[in-house]
Amino acid sequence: MSSALIYACTGAALFVFGVTGLILLSHLLRKILAFNIMGSGIFLVLVGLGQRSGTPDPIPQAMVLTGIVVAVAATGLALALVRRLLHFTGEIRLPEEP
Repeated sequence: MSSALIYACTGAALFVFGVTGLILLSHLLRKILAFNIMGSGIFLVLVGLGQRSGTPDPIPQAMVLTGIVVAVAATGLALALVRRLLHFTGEIRLPEEP
């Protein structure tokens, strides 16, 4: 088993864990963490499968670096929105629909 395949399989497992967390958890901070785990899984898959005959391809690596920057910015925005929700409602959970 090559290292690229190990990265890709680990990334797929992280993606599944993240999706499971998004579906099952109701606490918003945990949902944000699950979303970040899901994104890390996607990044691992891109790096693991982005190799041509043993040498790394720079295009997927550049996409992953850009994705990390976007993920950090999106996480910061999500945390600011959760903080605002906590300020207005006093809870860190989304209101349930009737």
